[in-house]
Amino acid sequence: MAARAYWQGQIRLALVSIPVEIYTATKSGAKISFNQIHEPSGKRIAYEKVVPGIGPVDRDEIIRGYEVSKGNYVLLEDEEIEAVKIESKRTLELVQFVDTCEIDPLYYDKPYYVAPQDELAEEAFIVLREALRKAKKVALGQLSMRGSEKLVAIKPCGKGMLLETLRYADEVRKGQSFFADIDDTKPKKDLLDLATTLIEQRTAPFDASEFEDRYVDALRKLIDKKAKSKSKKAIIEDLDKPGAANGSNVIDLMAALKKSVGEKKPPAKPAAKRKKSA
Repeated sequence: MAARAYWQGQIRLALVSIPVEIYTATKSGAKISFNQIHEPSGKRIAYEKVVPGIGPVDRDEIIRGYEVSKGNYVLLEDEEIEAVKIESKRTLELVQFVDTCEIDPLYYDKPYYVAPQDELAEEAFIVLREALRKAKKVALGQLSMRGSEKLVAIKPCGKGMLLETLRYADEVRKGQSFFADIDDTKPKKDLLDLATTLIEQRTAPFDASEFEDRYVDALRKLIDKKAKSKSKKAIIEDLDKPGAANGSNVIDLMAALKKSVGEKKPPAKPAAKRKKSA
């Protein structure tokens, strides 16, 4: 089944318009979701839309409202909201180009793939992609998606392009207030050298497939164990229970670093090499 486009419209650079389609680049993965259950009966809890003093109401009686003062709302029909037209609803205007390093990672939100809408759009799409690649720049613009206008950044991604939504300035907290109490002193050279050696020993190419959600795996084991068990309780091993090492929580940083460096744990191999040797 072909993926469904999340957004269709055009990218515009000056007088050049490129019809494109945008697709979500991420998926939910293997997350486990729970339902709320009434324990005595074992039945799932249902939720009703209720108006105080009136009781349950039908879904077709519900519309959206914006509170202008306590208890007073401006009511809006879905058709009225949909009728609000701004240019970025169907057109992504590229208004600025910046170096990738200029955008703080704090501002990146969610990635999407961008592809040409048809063969006629391919030539202009490829020209824009390669121009960005040659200039080593990221394009900025604004795009209306699902009821809000997003600031977005576009850059080359293989044969296509990657669009990433960005947070606005008022959506990002400044970190300095959280770091104000941290001491300004420099670390001792021998400690810094040991820590650097430890980092170098464990440096390897990034491969996301090397990591798994261990919490989800543990939950699945618990669910399987309880499904097979006749009792309501399952014995859970506390892996995080702290040991009574030397009866103290005081850490000898130098000793800990030396011991860690001495382990000489080999860096993880790239997935391609591991599969080849297998």
